[in-house]
Amino acid sequence: MITLKSYYQVIFSLIIFQGSILLSCKSDHTESARFPGADKNNGGITLPGGFSAFVVADEVGPGRHIAVTQHGDIYLALSRLKNNGGIAALRDTNTDGRADIIKYFGEFVGTGIHIHKGYLYFGADTIVVRYKMKEGWLLPETVPEVIAYGFIKNSQHASKPFAFDNNGNIYVNVGAPANACQEQMRTPGSQGMDPCPLLERTGGIWRFKDDEAWQDQVNDGYRYATGLRNCVAIEWNKADNHLYVVQHGRDQLSQFFPEIYSEDDGVNLPSEEFFMLEEGDDCGWPYCYYDHFKAKKVLAPEYGGDGEVVGRCGQKKKPLIGFPAHMAPNDLIFYTGNMFPGRYKNGAFIAFHGSWNRAPQEQKGYCVVFVPFRDGKPTGEWEVFADGFAGKKPIMSPGDAEYRPCGLAQGADGSLYISDSQKGKIWRVLYQD
Repeated sequence: MITLKSYYQVIFSLIIFQGSILLSCKSDHTESARFPGADKNNGGITLPGGFSAFVVADEVGPGRHIAVTQHGDIYLALSRLKNNGGIAALRDTNTDGRADIIKYFGEFVGTGIHIHKGYLYFGADTIVVRYKMKEGWLLPETVPEVIAYGFIKNSQHASKPFAFDNNGNIYVNVGAPANACQEQMRTPGSQGMDPCPLLERTGGIWRFKDDEAWQDQVNDGYRYATGLRNCVAIEWNKADNHLYVVQHGRDQLSQFFPEIYSEDDGVNLPSEEFFMLEEGDDCGWPYCYYDHFKAKKVLAPEYGGDGEVVGRCGQKKKPLIGFPAHMAPNDLIFYTGNMFPGRYKNGAFIAFHGSWNRAPQEQKGYCVVFVPFRDGKPTGEWEVFADGFAGKKPIMSPGDAEYRPCGLAQGADGSLYISDSQKGKIWRVLYQD
């Protein structure tokens, strides 16, 4: 019998030919020393005073998360293969701030991507792998090594973004393949399964060792936190040594329970929840959702809720912030650089990909927001930092948006990189007094 592990080993043996391609990608690359002036209209986005942006590359491919090396090389995860690769590698060789070399590699597509301990880690839908990096080389030296596998193949919420702590662990988002764990999926009036069986393998954050190969989710993974529908935005905050996530809230309250929720309720509820997570936390999905208007977690209608009853939800983890509904938080970073003004230090940037499910009303999101932070808590109101990605207003459907911000990364100099999922545009944001 062919096991899942042996299957992946066969697949990787078939792609070892990539090594011959890598030989052409070595250079004595150093970080760019100068930058072009700001693009006209900052490449199509708006920023606070003192900030400017220029486009590093465009039409790279349907970009998801993004990683940047100390030397300025860029790695963009793709949601679809382009030029037979699931990762785009970009380099600026003439120090003008623009990528003039773009290479594609990797057999998988996905969302999570990080540079860690000399490796490029990548999260595909059912597997987390890493590629060995080599100084001066744009592309990885070897074929990937499997770090975590055995995840259920989901038809929705399948991405596997991740974060690293300071103690040799990797935390992987395992989204739940459902909206609200109904007996009949996405069906008006259908009740929720209680207990929800999906929480056994999904709907939470799983922890693995960051440098051990072939860790199976069931046998080797540890469920660190549960009750989380899907957390594409996930990051470890080195300032306070805690894991943070922003959850995609559930959909279709008014569509499935019109006797309880109005159209406005369905458009404006529930919150996208920003959590600081600790081991063993239960954030409440699918039994509960957070109402930022009432500042409380209430029982979901599938489990007997009416928009007011709290019930079991009084014991669930409460968010730091409840963002407006259906904005789709897709990445999170904590700013540690020195380029931006002091108020940004250790604060959180969150990329909101933009909604699809506020119809028939205007869609929201399509922006990057900033949350000032200190000692593990927001110190003020969140604010829109970068906007204008959609290109026009109102946006009635995500297909109308010109760009959708998805990934965030910090450069070695403290600049901020933002990636787009529509065409693969990458902006670099700078600050000058």
